[in-house]
Amino acid sequence: MTGFGRFESVNEERKVVVEMKSVNHRYCDISIKMPKKLNFFEAAIRNLLKNYIQRGKVDIFITYEDYTEGKACVKYNKDIAAEYFKYLNQISEEFSIENNIDAPHLSRYPDVFTLEEQTIDEDELWSYIETAVKGASEKFVEARINEGTHLKEDILMKLDSLIEKIDFIEKRSPLVVDLYREKLYAKVEELLSDTKIEQSLLATEITLYADKICVDEETVRLRSHINTMKKTLDDSEGIGRKLDFIAQEMNREANTILSKSSDVDITNTAIELKTEIEKIREQIQNIE
Repeated sequence: MTGFGRFESVNEERKVVVEMKSVNHRYCDISIKMPKKLNFFEAAIRNLLKNYIQRGKVDIFITYEDYTEGKACVKYNKDIAAEYFKYLNQISEEFSIENNIDAPHLSRYPDVFTLEEQTIDEDELWSYIETAVKGASEKFVEARINEGTHLKEDILMKLDSLIEKIDFIEKRSPLVVDLYREKLYAKVEELLSDTKIEQSLLATEITLYADKICVDEETVRLRSHINTMKKTLDDSEGIGRKLDFIAQEMNREANTILSKSSDVDITNTAIELKTEIEKIREQIQNIE
């Protein structure tokens, strides 16, 4: 099922933007693209997404801006300065030279003053990422629900169309047997016009033919599958795989009806059944 969601989590120090989009897919395939410094949170992000996504190929893009980058604090290393000062005094005494060292001069020696980047509070950063992921996921789910509503309406219309075709097949099937009976009697009378026809043999032949083309079991099961699919469409949890299985069973029944058919009208209707079921299966691939 297609969908899109976007959310920004921003304050004066940082900005996290999460964008999500999905295309139809039989399984759950999540791809996350984000800055390397956020890779530490990938497992937590995937864990969070399980609450919102069960099916579909979903691409997630996370961008991060740190407004504190470039800011650093100055650290004064007292022990290092004391070492420099001690040895400078020692040099002055040993070589009898003036020691005119002052604070600005001493501060220029290596490591007396160092610049340190401010450390990132991982818990605080995660709170921004979590907020952005949740916000984008909620909008993403909302978009999918809207699409799902339209898909449901379309599938229900197609299921009603299947019912109409089943009604036609059930009404047509007895007529096919009657037509066969008439043709059989006419053919036998034509061939054996001077001979008495054994009615029991003809009745047996007609019974065997009727049993051969009977599709009552298939149409009953097909109606049952249609009703089950309609009920499943009202469920709130992930139903895509269940609907896919039901559609496979519906297609199986339609194939059997088609293989048993010896009537052009029933054959054409069975082909329409299969075509409509295939359209339903394609739509089901969009449902989570």
